[in-house]
Amino acid sequence: MKIGIDKIGFYAPHLYVDMNKLAVARDVEPAKFTIGIGQEEMAVTPLTQDTVTLAANAALEILDEKDKQEIDFVIFGTETGIDSSKAAAVYVHDLLGINPDARSVEMKQACYAATAAIQMAKGHIALNPDSKVLVLASDIARYGIRTGGEATQGAGAVAMLISADPKILALEEKSAYHTSDVMDFWRPTYTDKALVDGKLSNEKYIEFFAKIWEQYKEKTGATFSDFEAICFHLPYTKMGQKALKPLLPETDEVTQDRLLENNEASKTYNKRIGNIYTGSLYLSLLSLLETKEDLQEGARIGLFSYGSGAVGEFFTGILQPGFQNALQPARHKEILDSRKEISVAEYEEEFERRLPTDGSNLELEKEDDPSAIYLAGIKDHMRQYVNNKS
Repeated sequence: MKIGIDKIGFYAPHLYVDMNKLAVARDVEPAKFTIGIGQEEMAVTPLTQDTVTLAANAALEILDEKDKQEIDFVIFGTETGIDSSKAAAVYVHDLLGINPDARSVEMKQACYAATAAIQMAKGHIALNPDSKVLVLASDIARYGIRTGGEATQGAGAVAMLISADPKILALEEKSAYHTSDVMDFWRPTYTDKALVDGKLSNEKYIEFFAKIWEQYKEKTGATFSDFEAICFHLPYTKMGQKALKPLLPETDEVTQDRLLENNEASKTYNKRIGNIYTGSLYLSLLSLLETKEDLQEGARIGLFSYGSGAVGEFFTGILQPGFQNALQPARHKEILDSRKEISVAEYEEEFERRLPTDGSNLELEKEDDPSAIYLAGIKDHMRQYVNNKS
């Protein structure tokens, strides 16, 4: 039985800041941001959007009423959850009107959580072939204004429907994975900004990919020539290439050129949104599928997932016949192109806005937020969500 990604979509906030202008405001050569780390735009989250609304809006883009009745498991991967007890998945489950006879849980392990969710979904469907699982990856990356990590912020969500006989990507059985206790990136419960050792994090990412790739080759006998493309978790868009390039001499030049060319295609959406933590790998996959027009059914795609702290995994999938028909490139282009550019000063003001933490109530004006699902405020310690399409 084939199990894999049947549908996939993403959503991003309607605001962004231009990385060239941010560089100038920070007295940095713009090429350091646009070429050095490979970012062109950075999504900015208004107070009316959080990880729940971003995920719900992403799922709204791909699910029909039949899907909602067949889903019996909702798994929400995030490292920027809104509650220490209640799963973000429960909010999305309600906002979308999904079948009440379902499990709904939240998973956390830095940027790896959505991959763990997919592996859990595969096991569930293997036991329940008629089931469908909604996997959500939603995050808001925050390091702080004028910090070393500021240029690698971003926000957005990816939603995936996992099922038997998938229309897009059938996931293969074998994968390789590794865990090591590393303090390269973490966020204590007392702060909403991540702490990061950037140099160590880059080193560990590269080390993990090399180690896990060797393990995968030993398990499967595969080589780089077996892959049409390899997608990476992208905290910034140059990261995957940094891990891939040192290993490319082990294969022929034709394969090297193909993997590097497809690596560029897989970064298209990420360049315009920035880091979305748990969803970054899957935004990269979606970018590859929707911008590389000559991909063929039967092609093998590799996926490298890395979550600081640290857990990594390499797994693979096969593109299915007619997979292009299950994608929405025009809709995703519209989401990106319809966003509003804001100035650096406006971004800084938006960044500093906060929901109350003292138990007070708040009513939010939707203003120009075009999202169907948004946060309308807080009342009696409870977030008040609205779905304009329900």
